[in-house]
Parts: sequence; structure tokens; C-alpha cells
Amino acid sequence: MVTWLRANLFNNVFNSAITVLLGTLLLYVLSQVWGWGISHAVWVADAEQCNTARGAGACWGVVAEKYRIIIFGRYPFEAQWRPLLATLLLMALLLASCVRLFWKPWLAALWVGVLVVFFILMHGGVLGLATVTTDQWGGLPLTILLASLSVVGAFPLAVLLALGRMSDLPVIRSLCTVYVELIRGVPLISVLFMASFLFPLFMPVGTSIDVLLRVLVAMILFAGAYLAEVIRGGLQAIPRGQYEAAASLGLTYWQMQGKIILPQALATVVPGIMNNFISTFKDTSLVTIVSLYELTGSLDLAVNSDPDWLPYKLEGYLFIAAIYFVFCFSLSRYSQWVERQVSRGKVH
Repeated sequence: MVTWLRANLFNNVFNSAITVLLGTLLLYVLSQVWGWGISHAVWVADAEQCNTARGAGACWGVVAEKYRIIIFGRYPFEAQWRPLLATLLLMALLLASCVRLFWKPWLAALWVGVLVVFFILMHGGVLGLATVTTDQWGGLPLTILLASLSVVGAFPLAVLLALGRMSDLPVIRSLCTVYVELIRGVPLISVLFMASFLFPLFMPVGTSIDVLLRVLVAMILFAGAYLAEVIRGGLQAIPRGQYEAAASLGLTYWQMQGKIILPQALATVVPGIMNNFISTFKDTSLVTIVSLYELTGSLDLAVNSDPDWLPYKLEGYLFIAAIYFVFCFSLSRYSQWVERQVSRGKVH
């Protein structure tokens, strides 16, 4: 350690001075953050104590007071065990899907079963459960639902679009290219607006599609276009000889793609795919603009309606940022694990 420090941080007078200066600045910043966020912070749900300590320390009492609204949104208070159980089931399914032991044909059936249970718990209307409409869903359950189904729906769409853009058939190639470029040419907010406010105008009178379903479809279409370009990059990286070797074996187009080309292409672009998944997870925060209150929207509901806690909205956002960081960092670490498995030839 001492040798490394001398070689990299204290190898001459100038580098030594920079190291000392940056180290001092870092210690000062850390001490201020520690003082504000830990030692001088208020941890109990007491607005008076927070007002007394205002400016000197953080008020984490806003999280202690409003955490149920932040996590579950407008879901009825007495029934919040239902989104809690539904979210735990969905997260368990996601974790199982990340373990190679569960990569079996029955995993798809397990996904269907868990999603059915998830929607039964969230919506109710059966088994004696009170009905809760989707406009009351919110918080973490809504965030995880949108992110999970967007990724699951976007992946097969992206594979088809990538193959379409590489197709030798001009019509298919042109249609896929137009779709991808059209979606990539507009921000997600505009797509959500069209799905939520413009699309119903084209429906027959008296016909209405649930806003959650419209938003979910919009996110799938949007994420699929971006993911398609990542997968297309992997397809272009495959040497032409791989295609010719597959053709020489008499494989059909879909056999060639499923057994030879796509496995190699997907393994090549694992970092890009996971980066797209992380981006999709964070994009769920935009659904607030169409009145679906996920984590950030639920915080606004919880704090804006209570003047006593409104000055401490920053602490609420930091709490939500910590939740996003845990999920995104976990996805990043999983991506690195998959990369190592691919490099060792253990994932096909």
C-alpha cells in the first residue's frame, strides 16, 4: 500500500501537493455531510424538532412520518398489505430470474402465475378483496411493475426489430427502420402524453382503455426501439463466416438466429442491454406527468399536502434516490457477473 501511494500519489512535489489539497477538501466535505445527514439530523417524526434543527441537520423525520405514502402512494391505508405482498412476490420472481438455476422452460409459466397473483392482490374484486382501481396504485409497487413489464415486453420486440433492420427484405427493413428512428426522434414524455391524452381521442365513444395499460404499452414501445439498436450492434459484430457456416449446415433462418447468431450477439452487448434496463427503470419516474404516482409522484402527494413537512422535501428526494441507487447498483453488479460468466463460457 505504501509503495502504491508513493508511486501514484506522492511521486513528485506537484502530485503530493494536489493529493494533500484534494484529500483535505474531501475530508471537509465528508465531515459536513456527516454532520448534516447523521450527527445533527432529526430522526423522529417531530416537525417541531425539525424546525429547531433546520439548517444544522437533516430532517429524516419526514421519511418516518410519510414513508407509507411514499412507498404505497394513494393505495388505501388499511389494504396496504396487499401491495406489500405483491411487490415482495414480484421482486422474488425477479431475483429468481437472475439465477441460472431457475433458467428452465417453466420459468415463463412462473412469470405468468406471479403476475396473475400480483394483479389480483393489487386490483382485488375477487376472493373477498375490495376493488382498488389503478389510479390509486402508486409508489414502489407501481415503479417495479412498470420497470419489470417494460423490460420483459421490450426485449422480444427489440430482438424482432434488430433482426428486421438486418433483413434482406426491403419492406421489412424499411418498416423497422422507420419505427426505430421515429421513436428515437421524440422524448419519452411526448410518447406518454400521446398514449394518455391523444390516443383516447381516436377510440369509439364510450370505449376507454385503462391509463396504466396505455402507459405500459408506450414504455414498452419506447424501450424496445432503443434496445433494438443495442442488439443490432451485437448482430453487426458477428463475422459473416458465422452466417455462412450456419447456412452450410442447412439450418433455417430462425434456427440459425436462435442457435448461433443471437446467443453470440446478445453476449457481446450485455453491458449495453443492462444499461438500457437501468435507463428504463429510471424512466418510470416520468409517468407522474400522466397522473400515475410512482415513487417521486408519491413523495409530492405526501409532502405538498402537509405544510409542516414541505420544507423537508429534499430529505424525501434523497430517500427516493437511495432506493433508485440500490436497484440500479444491483443491476450493474448483476451485469458484471453475467459478463464474467459469458467470458468463461458458462452462459449460452
